[in-house]
Formats: sequence, C-alpha cells, structure tokens
Amino acid sequence: MTLMVPMVVTFVIYIFAMIIIGFIGYYSTKNFNDYILGGRRLGSVVTALSAGASDMSGWLLMGLPGAIFISGISESWIAIGLIIGAWLNWKIVASRLRLQTEHHNNALTLPDFFANRFEDHSKILRVISAIIILVFFTIYCSSGIVAGARLFETTFHVSYKYALIAGAITTIIYTLIGGFLAVSWTDTVQASLMIFALILTPITVIISSGGLTNAFSIIEAKGMSNIDMLKDLSIVQIISLLGWGLGYFGQPHILARFMAAKSHRSILMARRISMTWMILCLIGAISVGFFSIAYFENNPEQSTSVIENSERVFIEIARILFNPWISGILLSAILAAIMSTLSCQLLVCSSALTEDLYKSFLRTNASQKELVWVGRFMVLLIAIIAIILALDPNNLILSLVSYAWAGFGAAFGPVVLFSVCWRHMNRNGALAGMIVGALTVLLWKNYGWTQLYEIVPGFIFSSIAIIIFSFVGDKPSSKIIKRFDNAVKIHSE
Repeated sequence: MTLMVPMVVTFVIYIFAMIIIGFIGYYSTKNFNDYILGGRRLGSVVTALSAGASDMSGWLLMGLPGAIFISGISESWIAIGLIIGAWLNWKIVASRLRLQTEHHNNALTLPDFFANRFEDHSKILRVISAIIILVFFTIYCSSGIVAGARLFETTFHVSYKYALIAGAITTIIYTLIGGFLAVSWTDTVQASLMIFALILTPITVIISSGGLTNAFSIIEAKGMSNIDMLKDLSIVQIISLLGWGLGYFGQPHILARFMAAKSHRSILMARRISMTWMILCLIGAISVGFFSIAYFENNPEQSTSVIENSERVFIEIARILFNPWISGILLSAILAAIMSTLSCQLLVCSSALTEDLYKSFLRTNASQKELVWVGRFMVLLIAIIAIILALDPNNLILSLVSYAWAGFGAAFGPVVLFSVCWRHMNRNGALAGMIVGALTVLLWKNYGWTQLYEIVPGFIFSSIAIIIFSFVGDKPSSKIIKRFDNAVKIHSE
C-alpha cells in the first residue's frame, strides 16, 4: 500500500494538469474555428508532437512491447512500415493539405474539404465521409476507454467499472471544455512524457540485464528466432506489416493537425521534429520488449504476470525497476498515450457531427457560439456512447477495431492523396474511391481472402476507382482548377 501512494499521487497530479490545460484552452477559444481547428495557429513543435501523440495510442507502450517480448524482433516490421508511411504523409500530404483546405473555402474538417474541393452541392461526399468517421471513431473511442480502464484496474486494483469511469472522465472534461487547443497542448505534454518513458526504460532494462552484450547473449541463448527479422514470415505477411504505413494518409485525427498548422512553411520543421520523436519512441518501445526477454529470463520469479499477458511487460518493468515515484511517471505515460488518441478521436467525431451534419443540414445560419456549444455537447454524446460500448470489455464490437485503421486508410487515404496532387480528380472519383476502399476492407476482412492485410488491396482498388471514375461525369470547373492551382503555386514557391 505504501508503494501505491506515490503512483496515485503522480496520476492525480498528471490528471489535474491536463484539466488545467483544458481550462486554458477554454479561455483561448473564441469561435468554432478555434474549437475544432485551433484557429489554424499551431506552431511547428505543437503540430509535430500533437500529430505524433494523437497517432500513438496505448499500443505503443503496451501492444508493441508485448508483441516483441513474445515473438521477437520480427514483430518490428510494423514499426518500419509506420515510419515510412508517416514520413511520406508529412512529405507529400501535410503542406499541400494545409494550403488546399485554406484555398477551398477554409475547410475545417475532412468532409468539409471533400465537399468544397469537388463542389459537391448534393452533399453526398460530406455525408458519407462523416458517417465513416462516426462509425469507425466511436468504436475506436470505446477501445481507448477499455485500454484506460485496464490500466487503472491493473495498477490500482479497482473494479473494471470504476476504472473505466476514472480513465474516461478526465479526457472527456478537457476535450469538451478546451476543444482543439486543449487537445493539442495536452498532446504536446503527453508526447514529451511518452518519449521520456521510452528513452529511460529500455536503458534501465539493458543495465539491469547485465549490459548490452550480456543481454544479447541471453536472448540468443533462449532462441535464435528472437533475433530473426524473417522469423516464420512470408512475403505476403511482410507486405501486410509494412502496409500499415498506408493508413497514415487517411487518418482524420492526424490530418487535422496538418490543417491546423500556422502555415505551410511551418510543416518542414514540424516534420523533422515529429519523425525524430516517432523513431525514438518506436525504437524505445521495441527495445523494452526485446531486452525484457533477457531480464525476465534472468528473473523468472518476477515473470508470472508478463507470461499471462505480454502486454503488461512495460507496466511490470516500470514497477520492478524504478522508484515508485518514477514508476508513477512512467505509468502515466501509458495513460498519456491512451488519452492523447482518445481526445483527438472525440474531437473529430464532434467536428463531423457539428460542422458536417448539424451546420450543413439543420442550422446553416448557426452562430459561432452556438456551434461551439453544440460541439461540446457532441463530445459528451460520443463519449457516452463509447462508454456504453466499453462497459463489457469482451463485447464483440471491440473486435471491429481492427477495421478502423485499414478502413480510414483505404477509404480516405487515396482520396486525400489524389485530391492534393491531381488537379483533374472530380467528385465521382472521390466518391468511388471512398466507397470502394471501405467496401474492400470490410469484404476482404470478412471473407479472409489470403493473409494480406486488407488495407493493401483496399488502397489499391480505391486508387484505381478514383482514376477510372474521375473520367466519368463532368470535369472539374474552372473555379476548382483555379483554387487548386493557386495552392500548388504557393506550395512550389
């Protein structure tokens, strides 16, 4: 119990700090643009770290180290795919999307951009893209709430129900109150906490395992397969793992950070900061899982809970090797990873409901103040639905979470890429790409066609559909071409 006190105090301090940032964001929010996109005034550091933190959920500190601990270094292919995908997203999409959204009627959301970019007066693009966001992100949010509940449950030994409420309520409060600014600022703090944990922890594990050379010897002795990058992997499986990187082009919560940057010129520095942060964090997470093999091989009496659930490896290492106060900070990093992603998902859902459905169909003349409060109500609504879905952690709906990354990547990724790079793309192409990408993911996963990750065929078929259907129907108007070309001109300068 004495050891528990420092961790409780650390968690409480961290949670209150996030809420205070939420209130600062509240007083900095003057209109709806501020609430859902921060008034497009994020600097390079905040843009970079908030994009990284919103991307890396509890998977970074729990799922990835656990997979490496069980299966060895071959599980790191997914990290390689993510690094390549994230870099290409920053390089190709980020600055172009920032300019294109501004030139196309100052679009505030992804569905808003699609509707404006292709002059979709029927609003079908806006509706379909908003529905895709709401369906996938509501499920995603419930998964994040379950992850937070599991962290509280295993760390403080409270019931799942109370752990769920404790894990969710803080994120809901600062997201609801402070909007995009609060989410971005807290993401920056959370990203700093995550990288601190993922640099300190692997170094300590290596030292506790007798040094780098000794740790490698122990891991090799346990099984050479632990250091085999190609362990039992076919070409299709490697392509599938690398294919995770394709998802970046279509993730609304990450793309929103590009749209919110102060200017397209700030993207270059943001890319360098974000990629450095991401690479260090992924190396750290892989190292925790990898070198924990050596540590627990040396200390089998401490390995019971990790063997039962490999995703606890970071939690157990933090508890065993560190002073309780430091351990509390490191475990707060897991909560930070969960909260940073959950808050972004809640806000994107709120934006889709408020900007793309409420304002577009119900209250076209709604005031800025009204939209801000509707946005806050929508955060609460989505959060309540997600909590209800999360009440049973074994609910089958949570198995659908695996669709989300592939779903967004295939439905939105090619559409975003072509819309910022190809001036001749039209509404039919965008609509076809969105529908074909989403359907391919759902059907491929449902029928289990080959071992190929569904995002790969989804991305390919969506791209083909965009090209084919862009030659069907009306060509882009002169106004669309002019706006597109103006943005391209500024980008090239």
